[in-house]
Amino acid sequence: MNGRRTLAAVITALALVLAACGSSSKSTTAGSATTTPTTTHVVSKTLGRGVTASTVKLGISLVDFTCIEQYVNSIRTNQQAGYQAFIDDINAKGGINGRKIVAVFKTYCPITGTSELNVQVCTGFADDDKVFAVIGNLSDAGSDGAVETCLAKKHQTPVMSFDLTRAIINQSPPGMVIFPGTTPERKDGVLLDLLHQKGLLNGKKVAVLATTSEEAEAKTTILPKLKQLGIPTGTSAYLSIAGTDTTAAQAQLSSFIERWKSENVNSVYVAGENVASQQFMEKLAQGMPGVMLMTNVDDVRTFGQEEKTAGIKPNPYQGMYLAGGYNPKDYVKGPNYAYCAAIWKKYTGKTAPTPDEVIPGPDGKTLDTYGNFNDACQTVSLFADVATKVGPYLNTSNWVSTVDSYGNIANRGGGPYASLKTGKYDFDDTFQLQSFDENISKLGDWKALGPYQNISS
Repeated sequence: MNGRRTLAAVITALALVLAACGSSSKSTTAGSATTTPTTTHVVSKTLGRGVTASTVKLGISLVDFTCIEQYVNSIRTNQQAGYQAFIDDINAKGGINGRKIVAVFKTYCPITGTSELNVQVCTGFADDDKVFAVIGNLSDAGSDGAVETCLAKKHQTPVMSFDLTRAIINQSPPGMVIFPGTTPERKDGVLLDLLHQKGLLNGKKVAVLATTSEEAEAKTTILPKLKQLGIPTGTSAYLSIAGTDTTAAQAQLSSFIERWKSENVNSVYVAGENVASQQFMEKLAQGMPGVMLMTNVDDVRTFGQEEKTAGIKPNPYQGMYLAGGYNPKDYVKGPNYAYCAAIWKKYTGKTAPTPDEVIPGPDGKTLDTYGNFNDACQTVSLFADVATKVGPYLNTSNWVSTVDSYGNIANRGGGPYASLKTGKYDFDDTFQLQSFDENISKLGDWKALGPYQNISS
């Protein structure tokens, strides 16, 4: 969803700050009840690890904000209570085919390093607590998917986690890692298709701007899609960024801008949050006035708003295209939000937060209560839907069989379209062509350029 910065964005920014210091979001009808517990093909008539006749152990991984609060402006508090509310609701309604969910919570510091996270989160959940599956946030400052892979591949533990790429998902056996959102690789193809359908790529010559970390994504998704659509391309720019020192990357971009001018490039696909940041976009807009920009980064909304606040003209993000998800303003008016909000109110006694609500916290911080609310409702509901459809024999083999044959599924944390199937393990299918417009509202927002579409490919 486009309304808030993901935890991955927070952690990425945090990693840059620490480097300088010397350390380092469904296509059943929206709002329908959870999926009818129709059992899929049974592969094995056994019970998996963490499953008994009456209970199923579910690991829930949460970021420990006390270890990073000095570096960030927004924090989450009372996270466990938020997740427990949705678990209590499922248990009150009969649980998972009669089994109560028993939650095992762990918090982790995302700046301790991957090896520590593997021990603390992966080994802890799988070997010590012996949970059946793990949901929640697992990103570290490197965001390389090592913890998800450790759980799903090494310990055969199903995972539902945020901020994943197709490359990370593919590191584990099929069906073992689910992303309650859309991978950047799939978003790349959707955006280019939507632009092509509207004729907005006619007469364009496109260059790709990314870091070396996104080079593989560009070569396997963006460039092949442009070739398929018959769109000419210029030289691709893969910038090298080490820590907070972007001097070399800035020089690289200046060189590529001159090359793109000589190649008659008039459109740039901006892949990845690092190159979408203000320092690079300002240079690009100044060096190539009028260039058409496209991106797979939801957070350019925040960047564009910050540029407007700073009085930067022209705003480099003005008109930048995105294959956006369900707008939060539409979400809060719909039945999925109503479903989650009713449970939140019942079990916490508090009115559910909204995406743009600013909640003051301690020491001048703001509270990301909405982020916790949305994550909890989405992942707990998704786990319950899949596990219920598995049937009485809840184990890894049957889980994978169910995921691969699931089809349309409810996305409580977003729009009306979502699905799971063999080879497709990012489940959000609600897309809309959007562009950033700084003249919408006070700070600017995404402008809809068409209706929401159900795109599952």
